[in-house]
Amino acid sequence: MNNVQFSSKWQRLQELFVTTCLGDIPTIAFGPKLRNLIYSRIFARMGSEVYIQNGVEFIGTNCIAIGKGVYIFKGVRIDAKGHENNIIYLEDRVAIERNVNIGCLEDTCIHIGEETFIGPDVSIAGPGHIKIGKHCMIAAHSGIYANHHNFADPKKLIKHQEVIRQGIVIEDDCWLGHGVTVLDGVTIGKGSVIGAGAVVNKNIPAFSVAVGIPARVIKSRIAKDLVASSD
Repeated sequence: MNNVQFSSKWQRLQELFVTTCLGDIPTIAFGPKLRNLIYSRIFARMGSEVYIQNGVEFIGTNCIAIGKGVYIFKGVRIDAKGHENNIIYLEDRVAIERNVNIGCLEDTCIHIGEETFIGPDVSIAGPGHIKIGKHCMIAAHSGIYANHHNFADPKKLIKHQEVIRQGIVIEDDCWLGHGVTVLDGVTIGKGSVIGAGAVVNKNIPAFSVAVGIPARVIKSRIAKDLVASSD
């Protein structure tokens, strides 16, 4: 075993020890304050007044940066493992509701802007870059997936074919309704609203309202008239 492998395993052991010992201390037993005090030593960055409820799982804490006033509730799993270049960054006053799963594979950057709310049971997954802007609202059971498998060759197992990743950008002040799915290669423009259950597989212009499978723009928040479908 080389020095890099030993260092990585030792770091993971430290992380497991700290998060296992402190992760399940109840809120009423000053758990959040204890977690803030100790977690700040193993995370890439941790701001002040962070609230981490009991029952939150972290993997790859040296690649996770957390700003000031962030709230992370019970059942959340944040996994930055897979590659030394990974980074998950939660800016100031981000709120992550219960049972959210944020995960990386190799070469993944997930950046969530300040004062953004991520609702319960949302899944955000690399590999690839995902940037969610400031003041966004992502409703429960939504999925944001910055990759997809090539399946062009029927003679090969799909899992053995190329993974394509273009990245996802959700600009500032967007609202994604319940159960929205955002696919790889998409940019959702600033101030847009995506209706519940929509599947976004192409770019959405700024200040649009889009609904359906696949999502199509039905109107602009700036112009009052309906926007004709481009399909």
